[in-house]
Amino acid sequence: MVFPWLSRLLVPALAATSLVSATATLPYAEPRSPNSTGKTCVVEPSPKRCRRDDVPRILEAFRECNHGGTVVFPEGKEYYIAQRLNPTLYDVTIEWRGTWLFSDDLDYWRNNSYPIAFQNHAAGFVITGDRIHIDGHGTGGINGSGNTWYTAEAGATQPGRPMPMVLWNVSDVKIEHCKPLPSGTVRLHVTYLLNRGDHLQVSIVQPPLWSLNIMNGTDIWVDDLYVNATALDAPYGKNWVQNTDGFDTMDARNVMLTNFVYQVATMPSLSSLGPTTSIARMQITVHGGNGIAIGSLGQYKEDSSVANVVVKDVQILTNNKDMHNMAYIKTWTGEEVMQKGYESGSQPRGGGWGEVKNILFENFYVDGSASGPSINQDSGANSTTKGTSNMLISNVAWVNITGEIIAKTANRTAAVSCSQRRPCYDIEMREISLKPSADAPAMGANGECFYVAPGGIHGMTGEGCE
Repeated sequence: MVFPWLSRLLVPALAATSLVSATATLPYAEPRSPNSTGKTCVVEPSPKRCRRDDVPRILEAFRECNHGGTVVFPEGKEYYIAQRLNPTLYDVTIEWRGTWLFSDDLDYWRNNSYPIAFQNHAAGFVITGDRIHIDGHGTGGINGSGNTWYTAEAGATQPGRPMPMVLWNVSDVKIEHCKPLPSGTVRLHVTYLLNRGDHLQVSIVQPPLWSLNIMNGTDIWVDDLYVNATALDAPYGKNWVQNTDGFDTMDARNVMLTNFVYQVATMPSLSSLGPTTSIARMQITVHGGNGIAIGSLGQYKEDSSVANVVVKDVQILTNNKDMHNMAYIKTWTGEEVMQKGYESGSQPRGGGWGEVKNILFENFYVDGSASGPSINQDSGANSTTKGTSNMLISNVAWVNITGEIIAKTANRTAAVSCSQRRPCYDIEMREISLKPSADAPAMGANGECFYVAPGGIHGMTGEGCE
Protein backbone atom coordinates (compact mmCIF):
# COMPACT_ATOMS: atom_id res chain seq x y z
CA MET A 1 0.00 0.00 0.00
CA VAL A 2 1.25 3.52 -0.75
CA PHE A 3 0.38 6.93 0.64
CA PRO A 4 -1.02 8.62 -2.50
CA TRP A 5 -1.16 12.09 -0.92
CA LEU A 6 2.60 12.12 -0.59
CA SER A 7 3.05 11.80 -4.34
CA ARG A 8 1.38 15.19 -4.80
CA LEU A 9 3.26 17.23 -2.20
CA LEU A 10 5.91 18.82 -4.36
CA VAL A 11 3.84 19.37 -7.48
CA PRO A 12 1.98 22.52 -6.30
CA ALA A 13 5.10 23.92 -4.65
CA LEU A 14 7.48 23.61 -7.56
CA ALA A 15 5.44 23.33 -10.72
CA ALA A 16 5.92 26.97 -11.67
CA THR A 17 9.70 26.82 -11.48
CA SER A 18 12.35 25.03 -13.45
CA LEU A 19 12.69 22.55 -10.61
CA VAL A 20 11.65 19.02 -11.44
CA SER A 21 11.50 16.77 -8.37
CA ALA A 22 11.66 13.02 -8.20
CA THR A 23 9.73 13.26 -4.97
CA ALA A 24 6.60 14.04 -6.97
CA THR A 25 6.22 10.31 -7.54
CA LEU A 26 7.76 8.86 -4.39
CA PRO A 27 6.57 5.28 -3.70
CA TYR A 28 6.07 5.65 0.07
CA ALA A 29 4.96 2.25 1.29
CA GLU A 30 2.97 1.78 4.48
CA PRO A 31 4.68 -0.81 6.69
CA ARG A 32 3.29 -4.29 6.37
CA SER A 33 1.46 -5.51 9.47
CA PRO A 34 2.84 -8.43 11.46
CA ASN A 35 1.41 -11.86 10.80
CA SER A 36 -0.36 -13.16 13.92
CA THR A 37 -0.56 -16.54 15.61
CA GLY A 38 -2.84 -15.20 18.34
CA LYS A 39 -0.33 -15.89 21.10
CA THR A 40 0.04 -13.25 23.85
CA CYS A 41 2.83 -12.72 26.38
CA VAL A 42 2.11 -10.33 29.28
CA VAL A 43 5.20 -8.98 31.02
CA GLU A 44 4.91 -8.20 34.72
CA PRO A 45 7.65 -6.03 36.26
CA SER A 46 9.46 -6.74 39.49
CA PRO A 47 7.89 -5.06 42.56
CA LYS A 48 9.08 -1.49 43.09
CA ARG A 49 9.86 -2.18 46.75
CA CYS A 50 12.62 -4.59 45.67
CA ARG A 51 13.45 -3.18 42.27
CA ARG A 52 15.32 -5.59 40.04
CA ASP A 53 16.40 -5.60 36.45
CA ASP A 54 13.38 -6.41 34.27
CA VAL A 55 15.37 -7.01 31.08
CA PRO A 56 15.48 -10.84 31.52
CA ARG A 57 11.66 -10.92 31.76
CA ILE A 58 11.34 -8.69 28.72
CA LEU A 59 13.72 -10.76 26.61
CA GLU A 60 11.97 -13.99 27.62
CA ALA A 61 8.63 -12.55 26.48
CA PHE A 62 10.14 -11.49 23.16
CA ARG A 63 11.53 -15.01 22.67
CA GLU A 64 8.26 -16.66 23.64
CA CYS A 65 6.07 -14.49 21.41
CA ASN A 66 8.43 -14.03 18.49
CA HIS A 67 7.18 -15.00 15.01
CA GLY A 68 3.56 -13.94 15.29
CA GLY A 69 2.78 -13.10 18.91
CA THR A 70 1.83 -10.04 20.94
CA VAL A 71 3.94 -8.79 23.85
CA VAL A 72 2.04 -6.68 26.40
CA PHE A 73 3.46 -4.21 28.92
CA PRO A 74 0.34 -3.32 30.97
CA GLU A 75 -0.73 0.23 31.66
CA GLY A 76 0.54 1.75 34.89
CA LYS A 77 3.47 -0.67 35.20
CA GLU A 78 7.08 0.50 35.29
CA TYR A 79 9.91 -1.67 33.96
CA TYR A 80 13.46 -1.20 35.22
CA ILE A 81 16.02 -1.39 32.40
CA ALA A 82 19.39 -2.08 34.02
CA GLN A 83 21.22 -3.73 31.13
CA ARG A 84 21.45 -3.40 27.38
CA LEU A 85 19.12 -5.39 25.14
CA ASN A 86 18.91 -6.12 21.42
CA PRO A 87 15.94 -8.38 20.60
CA THR A 88 15.53 -9.62 17.02
CA LEU A 89 11.82 -9.74 16.25
CA TYR A 90 9.76 -11.01 13.34
CA ASP A 91 6.00 -10.50 13.06
CA VAL A 92 5.61 -9.10 16.58
CA THR A 93 3.05 -6.67 17.97
CA ILE A 94 4.08 -4.79 21.12
CA GLU A 95 1.29 -3.34 23.28
CA TRP A 96 3.53 -0.81 25.00
CA ARG A 97 1.13 0.56 27.62
CA GLY A 98 3.64 0.81 30.49
CA THR A 99 6.86 2.76 30.97
CA TRP A 100 10.45 1.60 30.66
CA LEU A 101 12.78 3.35 33.13
CA PHE A 102 16.50 3.16 32.34
CA SER A 103 18.78 2.78 35.33
CA ASP A 104 20.96 5.71 36.35
CA ASP A 105 24.08 3.53 36.70
CA LEU A 106 26.34 5.67 34.53
CA ASP A 107 29.34 3.38 34.95
CA TYR A 108 27.42 0.37 33.63
CA TRP A 109 26.15 2.16 30.54
CA ARG A 110 29.51 3.77 29.76
CA ASN A 111 31.19 0.37 29.77
CA ASN A 112 28.49 -1.91 28.36
CA SER A 113 26.31 -0.05 25.85
CA TYR A 114 26.34 -1.21 22.23
CA PRO A 115 28.97 0.78 20.33
CA ILE A 116 27.88 2.82 17.30
CA ALA A 117 30.81 3.76 15.11
CA PHE A 118 29.21 6.96 13.83
CA GLN A 119 30.57 9.77 16.02
CA ASN A 120 31.65 7.24 18.68
CA HIS A 121 28.14 6.95 20.06
CA ALA A 122 26.41 4.13 21.93
CA ALA A 123 22.97 2.52 22.36
CA GLY A 124 21.19 0.85 25.25
CA PHE A 125 18.12 -0.59 23.51
CA VAL A 126 18.24 -1.80 19.92
CA ILE A 127 15.43 -3.47 17.96
CA THR A 128 16.27 -5.58 14.92
CA GLY A 129 13.84 -7.44 12.64
CA ASP A 130 10.88 -7.19 10.30
CA ARG A 131 7.16 -6.49 10.54
CA ILE A 132 7.02 -4.94 14.01
CA HIS A 133 4.11 -2.88 15.31
CA ILE A 134 4.49 -0.88 18.54
CA ASP A 135 1.31 0.69 19.95
CA GLY A 136 1.50 2.80 23.09
CA HIS A 137 -2.28 3.13 23.49
CA GLY A 138 -1.84 6.64 24.89
CA THR A 139 0.03 5.51 28.02
CA GLY A 140 3.37 3.94 27.05
CA GLY A 141 6.88 5.34 26.79
CA ILE A 142 10.55 5.38 27.77
CA ASN A 143 12.25 7.37 30.50
CA GLY A 144 15.98 7.40 29.75
CA SER A 145 17.04 8.90 33.13
CA GLY A 146 18.86 11.52 31.11
CA ASN A 147 18.85 14.16 33.83
CA THR A 148 21.37 12.11 35.78
CA TRP A 149 23.70 12.32 32.78
CA TYR A 150 23.03 16.02 32.17
CA THR A 151 23.83 16.90 35.78
CA ALA A 152 26.92 14.67 36.07
CA GLU A 153 28.51 16.09 32.93
CA ALA A 154 27.26 19.69 33.30
CA GLY A 155 27.53 20.47 29.61
CA ALA A 156 30.79 18.59 28.93
CA THR A 157 29.41 15.53 27.14
CA GLN A 158 31.46 12.36 27.60
CA PRO A 159 31.45 9.06 25.65
CA GLY A 160 29.08 6.29 26.63
CA ARG A 161 25.68 7.96 26.85
CA PRO A 162 23.24 5.33 25.52
CA MET A 163 20.59 6.08 22.93
CA PRO A 164 17.36 4.79 24.52
CA MET A 165 15.89 3.45 21.27
CA VAL A 166 17.56 2.42 18.01
CA LEU A 167 15.95 0.64 15.06
CA TRP A 168 18.80 -1.23 13.38
CA ASN A 169 18.48 -3.48 10.34
CA VAL A 170 14.71 -3.28 10.29
CA SER A 171 11.88 -3.17 7.78
CA ASP A 172 8.12 -2.67 8.06
CA VAL A 173 7.98 -1.00 11.47
CA LYS A 174 5.15 1.15 12.80
CA ILE A 175 5.30 3.04 16.12
CA GLU A 176 2.23 4.94 17.28
CA HIS A 177 0.00 6.19 20.09
CA CYS A 178 2.38 6.51 22.98
CA LYS A 179 1.87 8.30 26.30
CA PRO A 180 -0.05 11.62 26.24
CA LEU A 181 1.59 14.85 27.32
CA PRO A 182 2.07 14.95 31.12
CA SER A 183 0.24 17.57 33.11
CA GLY A 184 2.18 20.79 33.28
CA THR A 185 3.93 20.30 29.95
CA VAL A 186 4.38 23.66 28.24
CA ARG A 187 2.21 24.16 25.18
CA LEU A 188 3.07 27.39 23.46
CA HIS A 189 1.37 28.96 20.47
CA VAL A 190 -1.44 26.42 20.39
CA THR A 191 -3.11 28.44 17.66
CA TYR A 192 -0.29 27.42 15.35
CA LEU A 193 -0.73 23.67 15.78
CA LEU A 194 -2.09 23.49 12.26
CA ASN A 195 -5.49 22.12 13.20
CA ARG A 196 -4.03 18.80 14.24
CA GLY A 197 -6.26 18.41 17.25
CA ASP A 198 -5.28 17.68 20.84
CA HIS A 199 -3.76 14.24 20.40
CA LEU A 200 -0.06 14.90 20.92
CA GLN A 201 1.80 12.01 22.51
CA VAL A 202 4.84 11.19 24.65
CA SER A 203 7.24 8.44 23.71
CA ILE A 204 10.74 9.25 24.99
CA VAL A 205 11.62 11.59 27.88
CA GLN A 206 15.03 12.43 29.31
CA PRO A 207 17.07 10.61 26.63
CA PRO A 208 20.79 10.42 27.52
CA LEU A 209 21.69 10.86 23.82
CA TRP A 210 19.79 10.76 20.52
CA SER A 211 16.23 9.74 21.29
CA LEU A 212 15.16 7.59 18.35
CA ASN A 213 17.70 6.63 15.71
CA ILE A 214 16.89 4.61 12.58
CA MET A 215 19.89 2.80 11.06
CA ASN A 216 19.52 0.55 8.01
CA GLY A 217 15.73 0.85 8.01
CA THR A 218 13.12 0.53 5.25
CA ASP A 219 9.35 1.22 5.29
CA ILE A 220 8.93 2.81 8.72
CA TRP A 221 6.13 5.00 10.05
CA VAL A 222 6.37 6.80 13.40
CA ASP A 223 3.20 8.63 14.45
CA ASP A 224 2.42 10.61 17.63
CA LEU A 225 5.92 10.88 19.06
CA TYR A 226 6.87 13.31 21.81
CA VAL A 227 10.45 13.81 23.00
CA ASN A 228 11.49 15.92 25.98
CA ALA A 229 15.08 16.43 27.13
CA THR A 230 15.23 18.91 30.00
CA ALA A 231 18.20 19.45 32.30
CA LEU A 232 16.39 20.10 35.56
CA ASP A 233 19.52 21.25 37.41
CA ALA A 234 21.13 23.43 34.71
CA PRO A 235 21.54 27.15 35.40
CA TYR A 236 19.40 29.35 33.18
CA GLY A 237 20.97 29.82 29.77
CA LYS A 238 23.35 26.86 30.12
CA ASN A 239 23.14 23.98 27.68
CA TRP A 240 23.53 20.64 29.45
CA VAL A 241 21.65 18.50 26.95
CA GLN A 242 23.99 18.27 23.98
CA ASN A 243 23.30 15.54 21.42
CA THR A 244 19.76 14.81 22.53
CA ASP A 245 18.43 14.82 18.97
CA GLY A 246 14.77 13.91 18.67
CA PHE A 247 14.71 11.78 15.52
CA ASP A 248 17.61 10.66 13.33
CA THR A 249 17.86 8.59 10.15
CA MET A 250 20.95 6.89 8.74
CA ASP A 251 20.96 4.46 5.81
CA ALA A 252 17.18 4.71 5.73
CA ARG A 253 14.56 4.52 2.99
CA ASN A 254 10.81 5.21 2.97
CA VAL A 255 10.42 6.69 6.44
CA MET A 256 7.45 8.74 7.64
CA LEU A 257 7.29 10.83 10.80
CA THR A 258 3.95 12.46 11.61
CA ASN A 259 2.57 14.35 14.62
CA PHE A 260 5.94 14.85 16.29
CA VAL A 261 6.60 17.20 19.21
CA TYR A 262 10.11 17.93 20.44
CA GLN A 263 10.89 19.95 23.54
CA VAL A 264 14.51 20.48 24.56
CA ALA A 265 17.12 23.09 25.36
CA THR A 266 19.30 22.65 22.27
CA MET A 267 20.47 20.26 19.51
CA PRO A 268 18.76 19.40 16.21
CA SER A 269 15.24 18.08 16.60
CA LEU A 270 15.42 15.98 13.44
CA SER A 271 18.42 15.01 11.37
CA SER A 272 19.02 13.01 8.22
CA LEU A 273 22.63 11.89 8.42
CA GLY A 274 22.80 9.94 5.18
CA PRO A 275 22.75 8.00 3.07
CA THR A 276 18.98 8.46 3.17
CA THR A 277 16.17 8.55 0.62
CA SER A 278 12.40 9.05 0.60
CA ILE A 279 11.69 10.65 3.97
CA ALA A 280 8.49 12.49 4.93
CA ARG A 281 8.08 14.51 8.12
CA MET A 282 4.77 16.24 8.71
CA GLN A 283 2.89 18.00 11.49
CA ILE A 284 5.99 18.80 13.51
CA THR A 285 6.37 21.09 16.54
CA VAL A 286 9.88 21.97 17.74
CA HIS A 287 10.11 23.84 21.05
CA GLY A 288 13.78 24.59 21.63
CA GLY A 289 16.61 22.69 20.03
CA ASN A 290 18.42 23.64 16.86
CA GLY A 291 15.80 23.26 14.18
CA ILE A 292 15.51 20.64 11.47
CA ALA A 293 18.70 19.51 9.75
CA ILE A 294 19.65 17.64 6.63
CA GLY A 295 23.11 16.69 7.86
CA SER A 296 25.70 17.03 8.78
CA LEU A 297 26.84 15.02 5.76
CA GLY A 298 30.28 14.06 4.48
CA GLN A 299 31.95 13.71 7.87
CA TYR A 300 33.44 10.37 6.80
CA LYS A 301 35.04 9.42 3.49
CA GLU A 302 32.00 7.68 2.05
CA ASP A 303 28.87 8.39 0.02
CA SER A 304 26.56 10.46 2.23
CA SER A 305 23.79 11.22 -0.29
CA VAL A 306 20.31 12.27 0.81
CA ALA A 307 17.41 12.50 -1.64
CA ASN A 308 13.65 12.94 -1.72
CA VAL A 309 12.81 14.51 1.64
CA VAL A 310 9.60 16.38 2.49
CA VAL A 311 9.28 18.37 5.73
CA LYS A 312 5.85 20.00 5.91
CA ASP A 313 3.58 21.79 8.40
CA VAL A 314 6.08 22.72 11.09
CA GLN A 315 6.32 25.06 14.09
CA ILE A 316 9.78 26.22 15.15
CA LEU A 317 9.59 27.82 18.63
CA THR A 318 12.62 29.07 20.54
CA ASN A 319 13.46 28.13 24.10
CA ASN A 320 15.73 30.46 26.14
CA LYS A 321 16.46 32.32 22.88
CA ASP A 322 19.19 29.80 22.04
CA MET A 323 17.91 28.33 18.77
CA HIS A 324 20.50 28.85 16.06
CA ASN A 325 18.70 27.39 13.05
CA MET A 326 15.30 26.77 11.55
CA ALA A 327 15.47 24.35 8.60
CA TYR A 328 18.91 23.92 7.13
CA ILE A 329 21.32 21.76 5.15
CA LYS A 330 24.89 21.30 6.32
CA THR A 331 27.78 19.31 4.88
CA TRP A 332 31.40 18.81 5.82
CA THR A 333 34.50 20.21 4.22
CA GLY A 334 35.80 18.17 1.28
CA GLU A 335 39.26 17.72 2.80
CA GLU A 336 40.08 15.85 5.98
CA VAL A 337 40.74 18.26 8.84
CA MET A 338 41.94 17.32 12.32
CA GLN A 339 39.10 17.60 14.84
CA LYS A 340 38.84 17.75 18.61
CA GLY A 341 36.45 15.89 20.89
CA TYR A 342 35.25 12.33 21.33
CA GLU A 343 32.72 12.49 18.48
CA SER A 344 35.54 12.65 15.96
CA GLY A 345 37.88 10.53 18.05
CA SER A 346 40.40 13.37 17.81
CA GLN A 347 40.93 12.22 14.22
CA PRO A 348 40.75 14.09 10.91
CA ARG A 349 37.22 14.16 9.51
CA GLY A 350 35.55 15.35 6.32
CA GLY A 351 36.11 14.37 2.71
CA GLY A 352 32.82 12.56 2.16
CA TRP A 353 30.92 12.89 -1.08
CA GLY A 354 27.49 12.55 -2.65
CA GLU A 355 24.39 14.58 -3.52
CA VAL A 356 21.65 16.30 -1.58
CA LYS A 357 18.66 16.71 -3.87
CA ASN A 358 14.89 16.92 -4.06
CA ILE A 359 14.30 18.50 -0.64
CA LEU A 360 11.15 20.45 0.28
CA PHE A 361 10.59 22.51 3.45
CA GLU A 362 7.01 23.80 3.31
CA ASN A 363 4.57 25.60 5.62
CA PHE A 364 6.80 26.66 8.53
CA TYR A 365 5.87 29.06 11.32
CA VAL A 366 9.01 30.36 13.05
CA ASP A 367 9.24 32.17 16.37
CA GLY A 368 12.69 33.16 17.58
CA SER A 369 15.33 31.16 15.74
CA ALA A 370 18.55 33.02 14.92
CA SER A 371 18.26 32.34 11.20
CA GLY A 372 15.83 31.46 8.44
CA PRO A 373 16.43 29.05 5.55
CA SER A 374 20.10 28.20 5.21
CA ILE A 375 22.76 26.05 3.56
CA ASN A 376 26.27 25.72 4.97
CA GLN A 377 28.84 23.38 3.41
CA ASP A 378 31.80 24.18 5.66
CA SER A 379 31.31 22.00 8.74
CA GLY A 380 34.66 21.04 10.24
CA ALA A 381 36.56 23.33 7.89
CA ASN A 382 39.65 25.35 8.72
CA SER A 383 40.78 28.56 7.07
CA THR A 384 42.20 26.72 4.06
CA THR A 385 39.41 24.21 3.32
CA LYS A 386 36.30 26.39 3.14
CA GLY A 387 34.34 25.89 -0.06
CA THR A 388 35.80 22.43 -0.72
CA SER A 389 32.78 20.25 0.08
CA ASN A 390 32.35 17.25 -2.20
CA MET A 391 28.57 17.23 -1.67
CA LEU A 392 26.44 18.63 -4.51
CA ILE A 393 23.19 20.30 -3.41
CA SER A 394 20.37 20.81 -5.92
CA ASN A 395 16.61 21.02 -6.26
CA VAL A 396 15.85 22.36 -2.79
CA ALA A 397 12.87 24.55 -1.92
CA TRP A 398 11.70 26.51 1.11
CA VAL A 399 8.03 27.42 0.55
CA ASN A 400 5.64 29.45 2.74
CA ILE A 401 7.98 30.28 5.63
CA THR A 402 6.49 32.87 8.00
CA GLY A 403 7.11 34.32 11.46
CA GLU A 404 9.92 36.09 13.25
CA ILE A 405 13.61 35.38 13.73
CA ILE A 406 16.33 37.03 15.81
CA ALA A 407 18.82 37.79 13.05
CA LYS A 408 22.44 38.38 14.02
CA THR A 409 22.85 40.65 11.00
CA ALA A 410 20.25 43.31 10.17
CA ASN A 411 17.74 42.36 7.50
CA ARG A 412 19.26 38.92 6.94
CA THR A 413 16.59 36.24 6.77
CA ALA A 414 18.40 33.52 4.79
CA ALA A 415 21.94 32.34 4.05
CA VAL A 416 23.43 30.12 1.33
CA SER A 417 27.07 29.04 1.37
CA CYS A 418 27.69 26.13 -0.99
CA SER A 419 30.79 24.47 -2.46
CA GLN A 420 33.26 26.03 -4.85
CA ARG A 421 34.05 22.54 -6.11
CA ARG A 422 30.41 21.65 -6.70
CA PRO A 423 28.30 24.84 -6.78
CA CYS A 424 24.68 24.33 -5.78
CA TYR A 425 21.82 25.05 -8.18
CA ASP A 426 18.01 25.04 -8.40
CA ILE A 427 17.62 26.51 -4.92
CA GLU A 428 14.17 28.05 -4.48
CA MET A 429 12.90 30.50 -1.81
CA ARG A 430 9.21 31.13 -2.28
CA GLU A 431 6.58 32.87 -0.14
CA ILE A 432 9.12 33.79 2.53
CA SER A 433 7.77 36.34 5.00
CA LEU A 434 10.03 36.66 8.03
CA LYS A 435 10.59 39.53 10.44
CA PRO A 436 14.37 39.75 11.05
CA SER A 437 13.63 41.24 14.50
CA ALA A 438 10.62 42.02 16.64
CA ASP A 439 10.40 45.65 15.55
CA ALA A 440 11.15 45.09 11.86
CA PRO A 441 8.66 44.54 9.04
CA ALA A 442 8.39 41.13 7.44
CA MET A 443 10.50 40.58 4.35
CA GLY A 444 11.42 37.90 1.86
CA ALA A 445 14.57 35.80 1.71
CA ASN A 446 17.54 38.16 1.91
CA GLY A 447 21.19 37.54 2.72
CA GLU A 448 24.48 36.48 1.13
CA CYS A 449 25.11 33.67 -1.35
CA PHE A 450 28.44 31.96 -1.96
CA TYR A 451 29.46 29.37 -4.53
CA VAL A 452 26.09 29.15 -6.27
CA ALA A 453 25.98 28.17 -9.94
CA PRO A 454 24.97 31.04 -12.29
CA GLY A 455 21.20 31.44 -12.09
CA GLY A 456 21.16 28.69 -9.47
CA ILE A 457 19.08 30.44 -6.82
CA HIS A 458 15.55 31.81 -7.15
CA GLY A 459 13.57 34.09 -4.85
CA MET A 460 16.46 35.36 -2.73
CA THR A 461 18.06 38.80 -2.77
CA GLY A 462 21.47 39.94 -1.58
CA GLU A 463 25.13 39.81 -2.55
CA GLY A 464 25.91 36.83 -4.75
CA CYS A 465 22.25 35.74 -4.92
CA GLU A 466 21.07 37.41 -8.13
